[in-house]
Amino acid sequence: MKFDSSDLVAILRLFHEVGDEVMPRHIERIAKSKPHDKNVAIRFAVGKKHYVVLIDSAAEDDEDYIYDMVEESGVVHHYELIALPGDTGLTTYALPYRAKEVYLLRDAPQTKRLDQALVEQFGDESRSTYQKRIARGEVLVNGEVHTSAKHAVKATDVITLETLDVAYETPDIAVLYEDDNVLVINKPVGLLTHAKGAMVEEFTAADFVKPKTSYKADTNRPGIVHRLDRDTSGVLLMVKNDETAALIGKQFTNRTTKKEYVAVVSGTPEQLKAKIDLPIGRNPNAPSTFRVDAGGKSAETVYEVLESGAPRSLVALRPRTGRTHQLRVHMAYLGTPIVGDKVYGEESADRMYLHAYKLEVTLPGGVRKVFEAPIPPEFREALA
Repeated sequence: MKFDSSDLVAILRLFHEVGDEVMPRHIERIAKSKPHDKNVAIRFAVGKKHYVVLIDSAAEDDEDYIYDMVEESGVVHHYELIALPGDTGLTTYALPYRAKEVYLLRDAPQTKRLDQALVEQFGDESRSTYQKRIARGEVLVNGEVHTSAKHAVKATDVITLETLDVAYETPDIAVLYEDDNVLVINKPVGLLTHAKGAMVEEFTAADFVKPKTSYKADTNRPGIVHRLDRDTSGVLLMVKNDETAALIGKQFTNRTTKKEYVAVVSGTPEQLKAKIDLPIGRNPNAPSTFRVDAGGKSAETVYEVLESGAPRSLVALRPRTGRTHQLRVHMAYLGTPIVGDKVYGEESADRMYLHAYKLEVTLPGGVRKVFEAPIPPEFREALA
């Protein structure tokens, strides 16, 4: 993983941090470290500005993880993660560069982010929890409410915390199974699996399990070991303790779980049953999205047409891997995108017609269980 000053200049330009006047000779004080065996952090300066480039294809835009890696690299400055420029309406940080995913952070001298200052001053809670409290208006700086976690505070600023009563609009959530170790729900469309960073406060699946779990209870993702997109409904398994999290998490990592989705797609695939073996990578033109890419990560999906109408088909999808947006990208590549997919599809609808139908896992004690969320009635109605 050899990156030189020319690469650093190219990355700065792609983030719109410098113009053509900055050349490789302007890059100074380069220092490399490995916070983890799967990533590299490169610290450097351009004039009076200090930067860190984190090369890490496993980060997947997880802000907390990225900041942790930078801190573990031994930096002495306070850095802020820089979002990719663009007009997609989505905040994303990963820059595809030389078949890697690259993150850029800039020094914010003499000040600290409000969320970091809260962690250092009060402790007790995680950065993500403080981000949520900031967004709710519970944090005052010098007597004034600030709702941005990125707000810069000085050492002389007075920070105070207040607690507000938050009224959640709680959706109806069907529990498919529950014991002392797991809680399995039929996640409705529109429900987030968990909050990300300082998002606008709303009820999530993680909030549903939080009173019952000790796993990551002080984070914004208590009980979560896998995720479903907001617009995907169906089986979501959450855990109640660290031991079960390790057991289930290992199964997802080793691909010993079995997952089956159903989707309504536009048209009908040319082959009624087949395996799609096409790697997936970030789309450099819209880095918050993905595409079939020969240089991407391996991705396999087995599909079978269950019912076929004139304009649409009902398809079973069995992913062998768990790449982000895998099913949506694979079906779009075949020319039969999922109905209602606002990113990869062509046909608008009242929802995205993707449903996590079955999940098979081994629970503590060695019991193999299959959880099933009934196919929503609107799926077959959409074929008429």
